[in-house]
Amino acid sequence: MSLDLNLRVITASNESEARAVLLIHGFASSAQMNWNRSRWVQHFHDQGRDVILLDLPGHGEDPYRNDGSWTPTRIREAIAAGLEDLNLGPVDVLGYSLGARLGWEFAAHFPQLVNRLVMGGPASIDPLAAFEVDQARAYMERGEEIHDEYTAKVINIAKSESANDFNALFRLIEAIKTDPYIPASKVPACPTLLVAGDHDDLATTMPQLRRLLKNAGTESAIHWLPGRNHANAVTSREFKEKALEFFASA
Repeated sequence: MSLDLNLRVITASNESEARAVLLIHGFASSAQMNWNRSRWVQHFHDQGRDVILLDLPGHGEDPYRNDGSWTPTRIREAIAAGLEDLNLGPVDVLGYSLGARLGWEFAAHFPQLVNRLVMGGPASIDPLAAFEVDQARAYMERGEEIHDEYTAKVINIAKSESANDFNALFRLIEAIKTDPYIPASKVPACPTLLVAGDHDDLATTMPQLRRLLKNAGTESAIHWLPGRNHANAVTSREFKEKALEFFASA
């Protein structure tokens, strides 16, 4: 059975020949937080583009709506099934943070469904693989100190969104840990834009993704957002403009 990703199409009021855009949100976020509050949906609608939204397992209004495995492999298979059921594709894809990882893998495994790919806040490693779930649970349940600096940072970011269910988020991390991110194993063939804030620590590995794309013969580009970090790059108007420009250049 395919995962229920709450996949839905938000139709632009003005008709256009432009492709629909699939938006994949980041960890401890949601379609509402990542894309609606940051006005990405409105940005694409202003250009006559329909938007396809989804909520990853462990996220959204019903974080426990899925039984079974929540691995990235199952997620990308569910995205493909959802687009095919809706008779959509190829679409343009924009993913942020965890959504960038999923976008890379989705474009690589389902090239027939992806026209162009934009990855925001991407890394060539999976930072959630280093997340200390036991420490995070002990902190949330008993107030014990988190000794791992990265885990503490992620928890603080996740706490900024009151709707997050931490047990659901921990379950997703545990699934992610069983399904390693190895971007060199399969590289997207579609044109790809990598975007990050120049104060984003995770983006220090982004040039490795660019090398993989170049070595595979994939058209690619990098854009740095001045003064932005991993937490606030997604709200950048410059990011929105560069993504739309890249999608429109097909």
